[in-house]
Amino acid sequence: MSNSELIFRTAQREDVGLVLTFIKGLAEYEKMTNEVVATEALLTEWLFDKKAAEVIIGEYKGEAVGFALFFHNFSTFLGKAGIYLEDLYVLPEYRGKRFGKAFIEHLAQLTVERGCGRLEWCCLDWNQPSIDFYLALGAEQMSDWTTYRLTGQKLQDVATSKGLK
Repeated sequence: MSNSELIFRTAQREDVGLVLTFIKGLAEYEKMTNEVVATEALLTEWLFDKKAAEVIIGEYKGEAVGFALFFHNFSTFLGKAGIYLEDLYVLPEYRGKRFGKAFIEHLAQLTVERGCGRLEWCCLDWNQPSIDFYLALGAEQMSDWTTYRLTGQKLQDVATSKGLK
């Protein structure tokens, strides 16, 4: 693959079906298909109406080969925004051809262009191929941090003070 053959573009409303297809492909790879509740309507609302996140689509020779979904976060220590990569997915037949690296490079360039202080993401503990890839890039594994999450009924309980003891 040459750099001129892979083109990155910002997803548009008409890409929402493609984005959902990539999300479902990622969920299958991560063995989490039962957790996908996203719909085209939800994605349209949150990505294009509310602009809560951005999506970059990678195209190789006119064919969509993957996507990256990201949004800005903020570092109080740095005093500036960062980019948080929520999901990066490359179709299986295009893996091992440096497309993932090109996505990360593109996002790093975007991070620098926007004056952001860092690019960060999470990776499943069992996903050794991705971990190896990220370490080869020079990414630092944040082993001293643990991600916590509230969703569903537990989120509702905390929001209404029912979950606080």
